[in-house]
Amino acid sequence: MKQKLSIVKIGGNVIENKQELSTFLKAFSKIEDPKILVHGGGKLATELGKKIGIESKLVNGRRITDIESLELITMVYGGLVNKNIVANLQSLNCNAIGLSGADANTIQAHKRPVKDIDFGYVGDIDNINASTIYKLITANLTPVFCAISHNQKGQLLNTNADTIASEIAIAMSSLYTTTLFYCFEKKGVLLDISNENSVVKQLNTNTYKKLLDSKVIADGMLPKLENCFNALHKKVTTVCIGDVSMLQKNATLYTSITL
Repeated sequence: MKQKLSIVKIGGNVIENKQELSTFLKAFSKIEDPKILVHGGGKLATELGKKIGIESKLVNGRRITDIESLELITMVYGGLVNKNIVANLQSLNCNAIGLSGADANTIQAHKRPVKDIDFGYVGDIDNINASTIYKLITANLTPVFCAISHNQKGQLLNTNADTIASEIAIAMSSLYTTTLFYCFEKKGVLLDISNENSVVKQLNTNTYKKLLDSKVIADGMLPKLENCFNALHKKVTTVCIGDVSMLQKNATLYTSITL
């Protein structure tokens, strides 16, 4: 039987809230099996961008990244956010190592071709270096990935953190029994955005289509759920969406995604 591996993506609203981030990191550090953390930092990058005159542009929940924005997110994602998370995990006896996709050639991507929209320096993933990530895990290190990939030609690329988490889970599924967690400020996928407890506990392909048609699921949740179903189709064992409580044993209030 394969060993279990948890891949956890943390949302920007949790990163922004010091108390919620502290609660999350404590729960993450207590996961006994091998684990990987993936984070973005888009909201913080947007706030800092405003202060220095760099305007953020989003289309369908995805950031358009010009060269100034790329420099900004590299500093925020790969520096400020990543290193703060790693330092806090070290204080919790979790031997974390902070990484971008360029580090150890772990996440290779290409610049997204221009079609209807020019996303700029945004990367679409070509390959996850599972063997290198495996070596880090077997050395008792916990990888902490920021949402930056590279094209193997010296160019860093902004890459959606949900997609990175999904692709890492897919790549590692040949070596581990993988569970993908999307951890954010809500308890799960909600039927009513104004009711925190209106959680859809089980979401499958048919239910997803119905919620899409009725506009219950929209905006930033769309790419997240696309990544969920893509992961399941490519042999990831389990996918869950919810707040930090779903990382705890015997958790019940979160959304479990199935085909």
